[in-house]
Amino acid sequence: MAPGKALSSTQAKQPLFSFGVITDVQYADIPDGRSFIGVPRHYRHSLQVLQRAITKWNSHTKLNFSLNFGDIVDGFCPKDQSFAAVKRILDEFSKFSGPVFHMIGNHCLYNLPRTNLTALFNIPSIHGSAHYEFSPSPEYRFVILDAYDISAIGWPRDDPKTSQALRILHAKNPNEDKNNPGGLSGRDRRFVMFNGGIGSEQLSWLDNILKDSTERDQKVIICCHLPLDPAAAAPEALLWNYDEVIDVIHRYRCVKACLSGHDHKGGYAVDSHGVHHRVLEAAVECPPGSNAFGYVDVYHDRLTLVGADRMVSTEMVFEA
Repeated sequence: MAPGKALSSTQAKQPLFSFGVITDVQYADIPDGRSFIGVPRHYRHSLQVLQRAITKWNSHTKLNFSLNFGDIVDGFCPKDQSFAAVKRILDEFSKFSGPVFHMIGNHCLYNLPRTNLTALFNIPSIHGSAHYEFSPSPEYRFVILDAYDISAIGWPRDDPKTSQALRILHAKNPNEDKNNPGGLSGRDRRFVMFNGGIGSEQLSWLDNILKDSTERDQKVIICCHLPLDPAAAAPEALLWNYDEVIDVIHRYRCVKACLSGHDHKGGYAVDSHGVHHRVLEAAVECPPGSNAFGYVDVYHDRLTLVGADRMVSTEMVFEA
C-alpha cells in the first residue's frame, strides 16, 4: 500500500507494542536556510516540532519507546555551539516518558566527534561503532545500523575507515568537491561525502543477527539513517553499499521492514522480497506551525505508521 492510503478501520486487535519516530530535526539557533537544491529549512522551528512530538508521544500512553533516525543538529550550527545544541535537543528527548534509541547521521558528525556522540546517545559502542540491536518483545527485534561505519567524516583522519572511504570517493566521484554529485548518473550519485557505507565486520554482525532471529522465529525491523532501496529514495541519499546490505537481508525471510531518514521528502517502496522500505519525512523542512513525526503500531502481520501532518501515514502489511 502506498503512503497516504487510508488506514484500515477494521483493525480491532490491540498492537503488540508501539513506538515514536522522528528524523532530521537538524536544529540550530540560526536563521532559516535552504538545502543544496533550494528546499527551505527551518532550523529554529524544528525544535518546536520535536517538542510537539514529545508532547504527543507522552499523551499516547502505550508508546514503549521512540526512535530518532539521526541528524539532530544541523551542519551549519556554529561549531562553538555544537555541544550546547546537541545537549538542548537531547534534553528535549529526555522529556519523553520512555527510552529513546538514537542513530548517528552526517550532520551529527559535522558537529561532534563520533566518540562524543555514542556517549551522549547512550549507544553501546565498541571502538566508536554505532550499530546495535534490541528486542522490545519476543516476537520482534530491532537492528540499528551504523550508516557511517565507512565514512570520510567522523573518524580521525588517519583511521583506516577514513582511508577506505576516501578511496571509494576518489574512485567513484571525479569532482573536486566530493559532496557534489554533478556529472554522476543514476545510482552512482550516492557516492558523495555526506553518505557512507557499512564495513565488512558490521555486515557479518548483521548476517549473524538475522540468522539468530530466523532461528528464534523473530521478525526484524532494520533502522538506518541512510535509505537502502533506490525505489524509496533519491539516488543521492542511498547508502554507498546498500546492495550488499540488501543481499544479506534477502538471505533470510525475517526482515519485514527497513526504516530510515536522510532523504527529507520521504518515500516508500516494497522490494522484490516483500520487505517494506519507509523513508521518513524530515522535521527540519516543516514550515512554522507544521509537523513531521509519528508513531508506529506493531502487529503480528503489519506495521501501521500514524503520521502527523507532513509525515504520511502508511500501512505496511507483511507477505504471508
